[in-house]
Amino acid sequence: QVQPVESGGGLVQAGGSLRLSCAASGRTFSSYGMGWFRQAPGKEREFVAATNWNGRSTYYADSVKGRFTISRDNAKNTVYLLMNSLKPEDTAVYYCAVHSGSYYSIREADFSSWGQGTQVTVSS
Repeated sequence: QVQPVESGGGLVQAGGSLRLSCAASGRTFSSYGMGWFRQAPGKEREFVAATNWNGRSTYYADSVKGRFTISRDNAKNTVYLLMNSLKPEDTAVYYCAVHSGSYYSIREADFSSWGQGTQVTVSS
């Protein structure tokens, strides 16, 4: 079982940057696709970005495309989400999730393990 733990959230001004990290325990981390989701106050959780097992395939929500970058370091069992040009509407709790297979998807049901989340607040 691969269990993810997020870190790196915080308060940032609009236009700023943050890098979230997700450290995942378990020897088989490199076998699984990984994803980031977020949930804003009063809204449902939504897909943000995902990558396959080796990081060579990535996919982004339209709302973050061109501003966010997902990457992974399998030697460190860690996946990252670099967020640039942040906007107040990016304010949310960000969750890291482990896909049930080696590829990726945008559906929550395809992810088998979730972190506790890290808060990102973007002030205007």
